Amino acid sequence: MIISDLTLLVIILIILILVSAYFSSSETAMMALNRYRLKHLAARKNRSAIQTQRLLEKPDRLISLILLGNNFVNILAAQITTVITLNYFGENSLLASTLILTAVLLIFAEVIPKTIAATRPEKIALPSSWVLNLLLKVFYPAIWLINQLANRIIKVLGVKNLTRTSDTLSTSEIRTVVEEAGSRISEKYRDMLLGILDLEKVTVEDIIIPRSEIFAVNLEDDWSNIVEQLKYCRYSRVPCYSGNINMIEGVLQMRKIRQFLLTNDEFALKDLKALLSEPYFVPSTTSLYIQLTNFQIKRQRIAFAVDEYGELDGLITLQSLISEILGSFTDSTGIHNRDVFPQEDGSFLVDGSANLREINKTFDFELPTDGPKTLNGLITEQMQDIPDVGTTFKLNGMTIEVVKTLQNAVKIAKLTKTDQKRSS
Repeated sequence: MIISDLTLLVIILIILILVSAYFSSSETAMMALNRYRLKHLAARKNRSAIQTQRLLEKPDRLISLILLGNNFVNILAAQITTVITLNYFGENSLLASTLILTAVLLIFAEVIPKTIAATRPEKIALPSSWVLNLLLKVFYPAIWLINQLANRIIKVLGVKNLTRTSDTLSTSEIRTVVEEAGSRISEKYRDMLLGILDLEKVTVEDIIIPRSEIFAVNLEDDWSNIVEQLKYCRYSRVPCYSGNINMIEGVLQMRKIRQFLLTNDEFALKDLKALLSEPYFVPSTTSLYIQLTNFQIKRQRIAFAVDEYGELDGLITLQSLISEILGSFTDSTGIHNRDVFPQEDGSFLVDGSANLREINKTFDFELPTDGPKTLNGLITEQMQDIPDVGTTFKLNGMTIEVVKTLQNAVKIAKLTKTDQKRSS
């Protein structure tokens, strides 16, 4: 065999290695594609994405095609290498040539192309889809035969249900996707998405205004006192009760009596009662997702949460529910002024009635929220008693010290992040 022929064989061998690298990279890129990104591109009429999506709908055919091509060129490359080495070095070089070709194929036709494809699957898979689709049509009979034989052998081995699993994600998986999105989604929108996902596991009880903090009007008070309360009321809707807060009579929309309060026209208790809308009661254990739907169906904006005995636990509004998703409509420092007071040493003085979920979200605490809903409830549960002033304990990376008690409850506690305390 003349030198020019050997040179030609070397060129063909290089081409075969490149083709093998193409099949290897295409396989990895196709399998590593983000399916949701692919669906998005296909929905926007990207022709390459549509072509790729069609190939992935039947992955057995795609894999058979790639493996058929890859094995064919690798075996052909091995045969050509054998011819080259026999002509150059004789029969004694067969083992060496086998080792060299294995190393070359492993590095240049497997490791390098697959690594690149795994990091840039979209750039490789989408253009490759046109070539693979053409090859699939040309070699369809061989691929069909291979698949039939493979499926029969698989059935003999007892493997059933070869249907590809769905691409649908569970709530926890979607949460992971959102959290791992990083800078691709702004922190504001990421918090909104996580807030929506939390609606199913967070209940009305977690975000209610406690009954002790509800602004409500006692209809059994003197009429002058009732009018005075309504004049200085800053709410658009006011619960009204008779004698005991558990005896809710209805909800008063302030716009209905605004004119009377401004002009001091004659207006009596019976007129006020006639304006009350029927109270809407919900179980405290209702999930926020269901409650949001119920607000929409019943066209309500305020609901009274009751426990299993029918006792009033608190009040929930549509605005507070939406705030769980969108964040507070008011100044983000509002919780500082109301419940939490940061100190110069890095600690926090917290009101015992502070909602655990709110302070966790605002200050990045990790206090448990699967039990009591307030800081006072958490401390008394941990102590199994009403603690004395000065009582200190550690919980979930926080040092909690009771600073003030009032009427068998913790009024103020000092919270210090344990890690921060160590560093100071």
